[in-house]
This record gives sequence, C-alpha cells and structure tokens, in this order.
Amino acid sequence: MKHMIIAAAMTVLAGTALADPVEGTWKTQVDDGAFAHVAMTTCGAKICGTIAKAFDANGPIASENIGKQLVWDMVPGGNGNYGSGKIWQPSTGKVFKSKMALSGNTLNVSGCVGPFCKKQTWSRVN
Repeated sequence: MKHMIIAAAMTVLAGTALADPVEGTWKTQVDDGAFAHVAMTTCGAKICGTIAKAFDANGPIASENIGKQLVWDMVPGGNGNYGSGKIWQPSTGKVFKSKMALSGNTLNVSGCVGPFCKKQTWSRVN
C-alpha cells in the first residue's frame, strides 16, 4: 500500500513538472470593443488556446466565438518563446502566422501576414 501511495504522489508531481509555463487563462487586449479570456493548454507537443469567455465594456457577453480555437500549433522554443503557430482574429476572421513570448504574467503575442504584423500584450488571469 505504501508503494502505491508513493507511486501515485510521484505521478502527480511529474505531471506538474511537465506543465508548460504558458498554460492557464490569459486576458487579451480589447479588439473591436471586446476582449476574451483564452485558455492555453498543451495539444500534444504544441500549445493551443481556446476562447473561454468573452467581454465588452459592460462585462461578460454571450459570443458565438466561445469554445473556438484562437491559437494553435505553437511550438515551444525554450526561454518563454513560442513560434510557428497560427492565431485567428475573430473581429476580421483572418488567420495570421503567430509567435509568442512569455515574461512572468505577460504574454506578448504577434500575428503576421506577409510583412504586416499586429501585436497584443495579454495578461495572466490564472
């Protein structure tokens, strides 16, 4: 019994140690009058993010975008850098090549189409 408890504890600790530092919920900047909480998780060896909640200036809103993927195929590059991903801008429906840089509770996100790039700074919710 003692060995099973130790094995279970080690499994939990190993799972925690393997968690990517970008995992969690992030608040986007306002875009076209609204912002979102994005739940970032691992998707295999890559990172993806799904819209968990949407807000406008008055508070939470019901949005058809809740549950949709906003970020996908982000490849962790070490030192808080992520690249080779895609990001969707709901207000325009456009998909951009994307990269991210994590620094503490700040996530700098950029998306580019050709030479044209847009950048946002997201803040950690949890």
